[in-house]
Amino acid sequence: MGARAESLAKQFEAKAAEMTGVIKGLSDADWKKTTAAEKWSVGVTAHHVAGGHEGILGLVKTVAAGRSISNFTMAMLDEGNAKHARDHAACTKAETLALHEKGAAAAAAAVRALSDAELDQKGTVLAEMPAMTTQQVIEGILINHVNDHMGSIRKTAGG
Repeated sequence: MGARAESLAKQFEAKAAEMTGVIKGLSDADWKKTTAAEKWSVGVTAHHVAGGHEGILGLVKTVAAGRSISNFTMAMLDEGNAKHARDHAACTKAETLALHEKGAAAAAAAVRALSDAELDQKGTVLAEMPAMTTQQVIEGILINHVNDHMGSIRKTAGG
């Protein structure tokens, strides 16, 4: 573990902790409101974030190992997200919170374990995007995924 990895892990943990607070603060009525950005319920959006930690961690590990995912497109991502929304339309706050906390802990531990050399590895994660370093994947995808959707949830739920 280096100082950069520790800093990135702490940044992610802070966003994850903030998301935990947001989820815990949602009322049953809030859980059912539809977000303007995603066009999903707040509950599905929260579950999407919670379930996303594992998938995004896979991207982090792939790039850290010096590999790329060159055949994954934005259309495929959108299709997977839409399927997730349908499959988890009835998700509960308790299951979402448990999934979020488990996934966030695993992601933070994996980020914390990365070396500076692994953080500097570069790879493609979406066919339409330029190659990114592992650090850019952590900052731009792992951390921002939580932040962006959390903002949408807050805007919808009024918090």
